[in-house]
Formats: sequence, C-alpha cells, structure tokens
Amino acid sequence: MALPAVALCRIAASASAPPPASPAAGGRRRERERELPFALAERGMVVGGHRGMGMNAVGAPPGARVGAARERENTLLSLGRAAAHAAVAFVEFDVQVTKDGCPIIFHDDFILTQGADAVYERRVTDLLLEEFLSYGPQKESRKVSKPLLRRTGDGRVLNWSTEEDDSLCTLQEVFERVSPRVGFNIELKFDDNIIYHRKDLECALQAILQVVSHNARDRPVFFSSFHPDAARMTQELQSLYPVLFLTEGGTSKHHDARRNSLNDAIRVCLEYDLHGIVSEVRGVLKNPAAVVRAQESNLALLTYGQLNNVWEAVYFQYLMGVNGIIVDRVEEISNAVAAFSKPDYSGGGAGEDGAKHQAFSQQQLGFLLRFIPELIEQRH
Repeated sequence: MALPAVALCRIAASASAPPPASPAAGGRRRERERELPFALAERGMVVGGHRGMGMNAVGAPPGARVGAARERENTLLSLGRAAAHAAVAFVEFDVQVTKDGCPIIFHDDFILTQGADAVYERRVTDLLLEEFLSYGPQKESRKVSKPLLRRTGDGRVLNWSTEEDDSLCTLQEVFERVSPRVGFNIELKFDDNIIYHRKDLECALQAILQVVSHNARDRPVFFSSFHPDAARMTQELQSLYPVLFLTEGGTSKHHDARRNSLNDAIRVCLEYDLHGIVSEVRGVLKNPAAVVRAQESNLALLTYGQLNNVWEAVYFQYLMGVNGIIVDRVEEISNAVAAFSKPDYSGGGAGEDGAKHQAFSQQQLGFLLRFIPELIEQRH
C-alpha cells in the first residue's frame, strides 16, 4: 500500500453524541469519527508550540537543536507569543493539580528552590496553590519570591534563568489570557514512579475538566497523556474533547507494556476508544508502517521530539501523512510547514498560491526511508 502524501481528517467542533456503528463492523467496536479540533483539511499539517515557544533546554544533549531559552516554558508569556504566530494551530502545555485542587501549569514532578544553606525540593502536587505561586517572579511586587531552580538530566541543580521571565500560572489564567484563536493541547501530567488509585486520578481529572468546561467556549481543545489509565478515564468522563495517547514510540522502555511501542499505542487507542496518538518522532520514523496502521484505524497521529526542530524531518513526516507536529523552534518550523503544507482543492495538485505538491510513490518513499536511520543518529 502506498503511503499517502497528506492525511485529511473530517473536522467538527465537538462530538458529544456517539455516531452510529458502521454496518460492516458487526459486533466490533463502534467506528468513531476521529476528529481533531483544528482544520487539518485546511492546513494539511498542523504545528503546535511545545510548552509555548519551546521547552527550555535545561539538560538537553550537547548540540541539541532547540531554540534559545528566551522565555521560560509553560508561562503566559511563552504561550502568548506562540499563539501570536498565524501558522501555529495550537500550544501544548503541562497541567498538574495542587493539593488544594487547583489545576496549574508546570512540567516537572518536583519544584526546587534555594534555601539559606541547601536546595529544597517539593513535589508539585503536594503544594497548595499559594505555595506553588510563591516560586519565581511574582505578580505583586510586595510578595517575596522564592528562587526557582531546576535539576538537569545529569543531576546538577542550576538556576532556571531565561532572557525574559514570567510568573507561574494556573490553567484558568491560560484560558483567560491566551488568544482564543489558538487551540490548546492539554497534557495531563502524572508521575511515572507513582501507582495512582482510580479515585486519585478521577479527582485530579475532574478538577481539570471543570476548568476546561467553564472556560473553553469555542476554543479548540484536546487532551493527551502518557498515563494510559488517565487517558482512558478522561475519555470516559467527557465526550466533548478528543483524547490522544502520548507515547515514546519504543524509544524508551517502561514497566507498563502499553507504553513500549507505537503498535502498543495503536492498540491502546482502539481498546480505550481514544482519538489518536502523539508519538516521539523517532518512533514514527523508525516504524513508518505504523503510520499506515494508524490511518487505517482512523486515528490521528501527531509527533513531538527534537527531530521536529529539523525541517527536513518535518517535511518527511508531511509526506508520510503525519497530521501534526509539536515543536520548540516555533517560528522557524511553523513558517516552513506553512510553505509546503498547502491544501489542494483544485484536483490538479496546486494549492491556492499555485504551489505544486509532489505525490511520492511507494518506491520513492522507500528510497527516502533508507536515509532515515542516518538522520536519526545524526540529529539525536
């Protein structure tokens, strides 16, 4: 089967009513229209800003092609600037819930600060909201700020410094202050080293869903999570917003077998009735046949990872039919995608601006695929 050059998805604002079962499905799982809340059919490939304008490269491998840390990630400043780019369809950010039940924006499981003679570390979800907001720059000058530190991948603790900083924020503030034009990819963060009881997962998810339902209005929203049970429960608790399963795509090993390959991710989506997958890009490039399986299963496929900051790797994903990418080099990559990801409604292969899209054959794509392992090794 030839890999399609562009995958188009049918789009709707919401899917609160279940669609009828496919007549050919018999007793099988009902066929759901896999709808994402942004116009893939109009854009070809969508671009999302990773934690806003890109993750801060603390502990990134030497030479990693990640943009300079101009703004601190997961802040209103970073999210707002990413949303200002016309070619950006959505911003991705990480949500956790404080001890007193407030959804906040922060990636790491632990938050660090400098005391009088030592570094102090607290689990984010063990903090009350007021405690969490006391780290880093303060909205009110009269409040005392705790220095914000971060642990690198090799265990070092460094000052978390950027060219421009901003205060920590809540999910409510992000809805209120980031342009409603841009979609939200809300990553539901849970610690891999904790076994969560169902009631604890449900309590956190309900707090997040309450903020979303009260504030989303017409904004495109979808959820994603590395935690399979959290993804399944989010789908069970609501039917308005798509839920995608996050996976390393086989680039890391986990004790949870559901997380160990792109094929496992497809099975999880089909079993839990999820809308699609967000995979580490290397997992997709190493297993291009899984792209076809995802498409045949009517699953959306997005990717994240450092290779998404290399336009050649992004272009190849476009040819494979990947629906969207999450990037750190927001301005550069979104402009590149806007240049080659043009729709064709004429039937003649030309977009509105007259640009031609090359439809690659299976043989041509096979030839290109032979270069992917070298690209992966060079860029990672």
